[in-house]
Amino acid sequence: MAAFIDPPRKIPCYLKIGIWISKKAAGRDLLPARLLAWYPKVAISSGILEVLVAHQDGKLDKRMLKLVRLQTSFTVACPFCLDMNCHDYKDYGITEKELLALQDGAVFAEASTFSLREKLALEYARLISGSTVAFPAGFMIKLKANFTEREIVILASTTAQVNYWARLLQALGVPPAGFSDHCNLKLPSK
Repeated sequence: MAAFIDPPRKIPCYLKIGIWISKKAAGRDLLPARLLAWYPKVAISSGILEVLVAHQDGKLDKRMLKLVRLQTSFTVACPFCLDMNCHDYKDYGITEKELLALQDGAVFAEASTFSLREKLALEYARLISGSTVAFPAGFMIKLKANFTEREIVILASTTAQVNYWARLLQALGVPPAGFSDHCNLKLPSK
């Protein structure tokens, strides 16, 4: 499976450094980094966005933010995002049952292993990532009762970051990179 376009043949030296960094961090050459070389401004800004994403902040631990990234990836049905975010889910204490629950709203409602804060964060990610963005007043009252303003901004920006990548990569037809081959994940097709 190939993307809709090929990377440019000539990539500016300053972008090659960013591509090398993404390869070092991911452990493999990533097609998105090379495709974005067609427009260096977006390559640089996307790289900065990725470097500055929250992975832990106070009570928003690594597990919760990983769950938010996974939930967003499932909601927007981005094969590349699911592939990237799924491959190491067990390292974050996420079980296969929980991963299944993120895919299926009915199972999610019955999942007893998610904390109240996790459930609220996951629902917030779903609401942000839906085709129509709407926030029921009752939900926002619960969210604000359980999260600080800073935490709400981090949850919203983490979800928005995955949405950004999902829309960009889907628009370019970027296929999964093969990170989640071992986790029996059913990735949506392009």
